[in-house]
Amino acid sequence: MIAEILLILAGHNSSLFKSNSSLDPAFAQLLHPGEQQCIQSLSLIAQRYRKVKLSSDTLSRSPSRYICALCSTLTHILKDEYEALVVETEAKILRRDSELVSAESFVPLASIRAIFAEWDAPLAALSILMDELEAEKHWKPGPLIDLLLARSRTGVQRIGYIFSRLSVTVQRVWRTQLIAYLVHGSLSHDDPLVAKDQILATSSVPSCISSQSRESIEYVGRAISTVKSAKWQAQLPRNLASEHTEMLEAIIPENQHAFDATIARIRTNVSEWLWLNVLTHKDVEDAVTSLKPTSANYFLLRNGEFSLALIREIERLKVSRLNSLSSRSSMIREQDLNLALLRASLGTTAQHDPALVHIRFSLPGGPIRPLLPSLSTGQLSTSTSKHFSNSTDLNFFDAHLLGTPLILKYSVSWPLDLFLHPADLTAYATLFSFLSSLRKTHTRIHYCWSSLSNAQRARRRWTGLGEGGTSEDSEIRKRLLRCGWGVVRDMGWFLDTLLGYVMMDVIDSEYVKLRDLLIKGRHLHRTTDSLGEDNGGTQPTPNRLADNVASGMHMDFTTLRTIHTTYVDRLLTGCLLTSPALTGIIRPILEVCERFVGQVERWGGDVLPALLFEGSLYDGENRVGALVLERWHVVGEINQTFRSLLESFYEQLSASTSQQFLTTTSDSSKSILINASLANYTAHSLSRTAKIIDLGDSRRHVERLLLRLDFNGGLSQPRTNMSKNNADILVEGGLA
Repeated sequence: MIAEILLILAGHNSSLFKSNSSLDPAFAQLLHPGEQQCIQSLSLIAQRYRKVKLSSDTLSRSPSRYICALCSTLTHILKDEYEALVVETEAKILRRDSELVSAESFVPLASIRAIFAEWDAPLAALSILMDELEAEKHWKPGPLIDLLLARSRTGVQRIGYIFSRLSVTVQRVWRTQLIAYLVHGSLSHDDPLVAKDQILATSSVPSCISSQSRESIEYVGRAISTVKSAKWQAQLPRNLASEHTEMLEAIIPENQHAFDATIARIRTNVSEWLWLNVLTHKDVEDAVTSLKPTSANYFLLRNGEFSLALIREIERLKVSRLNSLSSRSSMIREQDLNLALLRASLGTTAQHDPALVHIRFSLPGGPIRPLLPSLSTGQLSTSTSKHFSNSTDLNFFDAHLLGTPLILKYSVSWPLDLFLHPADLTAYATLFSFLSSLRKTHTRIHYCWSSLSNAQRARRRWTGLGEGGTSEDSEIRKRLLRCGWGVVRDMGWFLDTLLGYVMMDVIDSEYVKLRDLLIKGRHLHRTTDSLGEDNGGTQPTPNRLADNVASGMHMDFTTLRTIHTTYVDRLLTGCLLTSPALTGIIRPILEVCERFVGQVERWGGDVLPALLFEGSLYDGENRVGALVLERWHVVGEINQTFRSLLESFYEQLSASTSQQFLTTTSDSSKSILINASLANYTAHSLSRTAKIIDLGDSRRHVERLLLRLDFNGGLSQPRTNMSKNNADILVEGGLA
């Protein structure tokens, strides 16, 4: 019977048990109840072993290399440990070992049960694992590694040991795929790590890998594969590829700290090599030029004639769609906006600009029907103000140009995408929304001024030096006209001041600093190249690159990214977009200006009504001055709202000088600075960058704007409140 039990434990069938693995009743009568229980327990262990063995043999023929590797390791574990235990137990019985054979003639079933008890829980866990593996038709490496790692975290030592070995095996197969991608830029046809868009598939990456490492893997793999596929003249050196292979073979993903450090080191080495061989200083200068003198002519509106033409084209598009009788043709689509972009470039310096083909508009909300500006007389609600003040979104102005969120995008081709992070392009789109909103409102205020001037000239042809009208309303017509001029003047002055500050004090000055840093970096780079030529023209090794970075001999790739991110950050800060309290006031100011211009356009381009519109002298509903009084209240309410917003803006701007809002919500450089092992290098690089960039000067942007706004002390001096009948409105506007 002992031989039969050992055969059962080894995976063979036996007549002692029925098909349902229960003990045969004829044989059970010959055994003690305790012996029956021992045999039944041993039978359960043998049954689980057979199930695991058969399932492993079946799954080993799976097309997935990860499942095959898992089954192969599991077979070795069972063979080296479980099956060896069966053979060892049989050998002890044959040798009549005193630890197992009593009186050299009797083998207690309880002793055999105690020997195999350690496999009870592991085989149960492996049986469950086989059921889960067979239930899924195709297993991706990410969920498979996560499953094995989760099962290895248990208090049962043998279960943890087995599942840990299985997870390490699968991770090694995944690591082989990773080495092929990061070092050689190649991907397997079966279960590739990344999709065609060079983005890591979520199901192909275990959750133990941090988001920073995922981004770095995409970055390095895209760079290497692109250089290889493009058959670039310079390819990654073999010694660097061998070093990266050795580094990756020494770690596994579950050791997150070491894995992150290794991936970060590989990214740094590849970045330095790209900086010296592929993405040169000239390419970087072209990229910055592409976003400033040309594309930032579009993003930062440096090309004035093009930006004005674009605003006119969008306004013309809205009017044409409003006049369309067909509901289908009244929609504004992305292709219409991109066509307006091309039309705006005709006759301007942007017409032959190659960077224009990379720019396009995007409508996140889909096609829309244009809307007329609101002429609501209600002031900005408190809830809306709180929403602007408490919001963390930087882009308050994306819907101002068209009435719906409108985003200007720039398609970056390789290798410039190694330098320009998506967060940087998002920041440029935010700046475009803000600057285009200012420019649009500023242009409409100028048109309103021209309209009022033309109406005044036409009126003076018939009224002489006065404003016309009867004696009953001549004085109020005069005061209304002066008040309208005062409102337009104040609005134009504020927008002139703010736009001039943003374009000259912020954008121009910050760009000049960036260009100076790049020019200095190019000179340092040439100096480094000349030093390399003096040493025989050999390329510096990765270790020497790191030494050069630390010693400041040349501007490395990481420092370049940091400098550009700091530049974008300072643009956002200088344009007040990092202070929700200030942007929450600027937007209502623009809305008030748009509302006033809309009212003037609705009134026919003049604040005063035509003389014949006043009706007769009959003292009834159409009495003289009724229309003038109506417009008087509208203009007075707009003036009061604008003045209160302007004073609130100045007060908030003054208070912001003592606050630290010099931070943005996005930082593309953080993707490089990803683990503590590079803390010293990162701190040195950032400190060296901070020394190069004069951060103190950027903090004085707000002070310059305060001086511009309060040059004559008009905002800092206390003002008297206007009376309810708006009798002091001319005094408030500085006209009396």
